[in-house]
Amino acid sequence: MKKSISLESVSSFILLLAGFMLFWEWLRPLEEITDTGNVYLFVIYTAICFVTSFFTRNLWAKFVVKFFSLLFILDYLFINATLLSPEWIQTLTLELRFNLEAVLENDWGLMTAFARSMLFLLLLWLMSYLLHYWFMIANKFFLFVVLTFIYLTVLDTYTIYDAQLAMVRTFVVSFLVLGLSRYVKLMDNVERDNHKKHVWSWMTPIIVIVLFATVLGIYSPKLNPQWPDPVPFIQSTAGHVGFSNGPVQKVGYGEDDSQLGGSFVQDDSPVFEAIAHDDIYWRIESKDLYTGKGWERSTELDFQESNNGDIEWSTFLRQQIETTSYSATVRPVTQNQLSKIVYPYGIHHIMSSEQDPFFTDSTYGLIESESAEQIQNLSYSIDYEAPSFSINELRSNSEDDPVEIKEQYLQLPDSLPDRVQELATEVTTGEDNRYDKAQAIEGFFSANGYVYQIEDVSVPEEGEDYVDQFLFETRIGYCDNFSTSMVVMLRSLDIPARWVKGFTGGTEAVDQPSLPDDYSLYEVTNNNAHSWVEVYFPESGWVPFEPTSGFTNPTDFYQETSSDINTEDYMIDDEETEEESGEELSEEEQESEALNPAEDDSAVGGANNENGGNGGIYYWIGALTLIFVILAIIIYLKRYELRDWYMLKKWHRLIEKLEIEVAYVYLLEILEKRGVHRSKGQTLRRYAIEVDQRLGTSEMYDITLAYEEYLYRNQTSSLKDNKRLQSLFQRMIDQIFA
Repeated sequence: MKKSISLESVSSFILLLAGFMLFWEWLRPLEEITDTGNVYLFVIYTAICFVTSFFTRNLWAKFVVKFFSLLFILDYLFINATLLSPEWIQTLTLELRFNLEAVLENDWGLMTAFARSMLFLLLLWLMSYLLHYWFMIANKFFLFVVLTFIYLTVLDTYTIYDAQLAMVRTFVVSFLVLGLSRYVKLMDNVERDNHKKHVWSWMTPIIVIVLFATVLGIYSPKLNPQWPDPVPFIQSTAGHVGFSNGPVQKVGYGEDDSQLGGSFVQDDSPVFEAIAHDDIYWRIESKDLYTGKGWERSTELDFQESNNGDIEWSTFLRQQIETTSYSATVRPVTQNQLSKIVYPYGIHHIMSSEQDPFFTDSTYGLIESESAEQIQNLSYSIDYEAPSFSINELRSNSEDDPVEIKEQYLQLPDSLPDRVQELATEVTTGEDNRYDKAQAIEGFFSANGYVYQIEDVSVPEEGEDYVDQFLFETRIGYCDNFSTSMVVMLRSLDIPARWVKGFTGGTEAVDQPSLPDDYSLYEVTNNNAHSWVEVYFPESGWVPFEPTSGFTNPTDFYQETSSDINTEDYMIDDEETEEESGEELSEEEQESEALNPAEDDSAVGGANNENGGNGGIYYWIGALTLIFVILAIIIYLKRYELRDWYMLKKWHRLIEKLEIEVAYVYLLEILEKRGVHRSKGQTLRRYAIEVDQRLGTSEMYDITLAYEEYLYRNQTSSLKDNKRLQSLFQRMIDQIFA
């Protein structure tokens, strides 16, 4: 005889399938918001766990299937030896031993990818068991739907993950399954032969309504965001400084500069502390390939291990430049996880507190430590030769650049508008040497009304050039706009230049330790992230320039004077020049403060908005958080009163309709929650006697007898019996909540 498949079995399978699809939505974002790879393998393993839990009843069989599936995935990802061979077992043993030692030593950062993947697979194993229990036994599918919506909402708000499609998928799956689940409950009292006849008449309107609501939700008009994007505040040092699906926003130092523009979000989170001789620029790297939208590297990084901490390369030619020897100490802050080494101009030796080797890339000037990712607060000391550039020598430098310099640092995209070069030529008219041309472009921005601003900075659209937009359209931006524009303008004049990133000097700490003369402790935050320009001079090397309005180049330049010049006249001229420039600077500062009242030159981009702007947002966020915390405390303290209020409200609804069976079952539920538990296998009458004894009542036994009589009469009773039973129910409830 052919065995028929019941509606309950089909609905249970559909329910579990829907649960798997919802849990899949929890796994989808991992590739975007974490460094997790091969997510599809974790999805397959989750599917295996779900299917095994549904079709297999034997506990040992479930364990074997899930355990060996876990081993197969780990073998596929990490172990090259044949599965279960001696080499395979040896590799597995070494992995487990190493990671166990790391855990016992509380050094979680040393755990390998093998161990992290194994723990994640075990978590998926446990989650599949938990979700199977929720869906099949506890019937808590709706709770998981709510949690999924909350999870996706939080990710969409506070990470770069776009959860729009995930929300739609979750909505469709959830409401279709909830409709089917409700239908199964309603069909409990209907003959089995009528199930198939009713299922389509029930599900068809549900499918139509859900699809209609989905289409309506997708295509209906929506308000624009009313709050600033919180992602930059949270990922303040992440490399994801540009987002493809919305406005570009940048916080602190980031590695991805392929899409420049957008606001620079203020964040005073500390990045590192430095003990240094002066307020200097801290260099990290340079980039050479301008795309019209941002900066990239033209070649791959090539790290070489330094010999005993010696830095063999230099941005300038040390033998040609006058220098002064200094030392500095840097201690990164753990929370920001800055794995790159920051260093001053003229670095020639570096040594870490852990005696770890350093690796350098001479082309782009990057320095990294071998243990930087595991030890984020690795401190290191630096010896450097601070350069002092002679203006006379820079002016007399030849323009005979090496071929490799021209090939790498004169690159410009073919799409660059001609008017950029025309402007550069106009700005440098009358200048006959490279230094004066660079200085003319450096001072062009502040002298021609270009405004430093960190908010509402435009992002170039398709077919629009980043520099062209800033120079001729917006004339508003922060350091990236100014520095990139200067590099492009110089290159258009066949002057090699490159874009440099790092940090400004920061601010002196309030509590200064005991240090040698002229040394101070500086605190450098995300607000100090900065970019500037380096120009190549054949006889001097790379020389830094600072085009951003409101910033001053900390590099020392000096003017050599001949002995036949009248010293008194020279000093008078200098004083007059200083007074005039001081007056001009004062006017510019006043204008800049009028346009940007929150600007502060000590921060990156000079912004320190403590009393206005985003300060109001911080206030409201803090106030709302405080309100939510207070409400949560009140709800927690009043949780029993709220529970009793809810139970009474539900009880009054039941008693008014006099749904005797439902009311009695709910009465048993109330007694359970009030601490009067029914023993396993205990009859209703024995339980009723126990309840009356504990509460000092007699109504529970009478209610139970009336309930059994009601069931015996096939759920029919007279009006008089109904009123009596209603009175008994009410007296019992009054006694419970007295």
